[in-house]
Amino acid sequence: MQPRLTLVTLGVSDIKRARTFYENVFGWEALPMSNDNVTFFKLNGILLSLFGEGALAEDAGIDPIGNGFRKFSLAHNVRSEKEVDDLVNTLRTRGATVVKEPQKVFWGGYSSYVADPDGNLWEIAFNPFLELDDKSNVL
Repeated sequence: MQPRLTLVTLGVSDIKRARTFYENVFGWEALPMSNDNVTFFKLNGILLSLFGEGALAEDAGIDPIGNGFRKFSLAHNVRSEKEVDDLVNTLRTRGATVVKEPQKVFWGGYSSYVADPDGNLWEIAFNPFLELDDKSNVL
């Protein structure tokens, strides 16, 4: 199997609310193939989809009951500590919940965490050990 990630699907409690968050807070544009049952956003090389949590559990054949820490986060890396600060402040003013304020972290970087309406964590980070190309893709 080739090392590749093409789609990340988040199970959400309310697709319309989640779509509004990603459009209005993150400033992303939903793809035309989105509808009332699923929303797609094109990221740099992969898609993010929002799908009803019950429907996602049913599709996977698992119990939809679950709570607590999800044991994963998504990350948006930028080129400097200032960019982290600026982006987190912008997201805060647009209504994002800041879970962890920007700060230096044990591994040598600088990061913050924000949550979407369903509690999915997004790390906004500057990683001095991670090289990004001109489109902010990992080299």
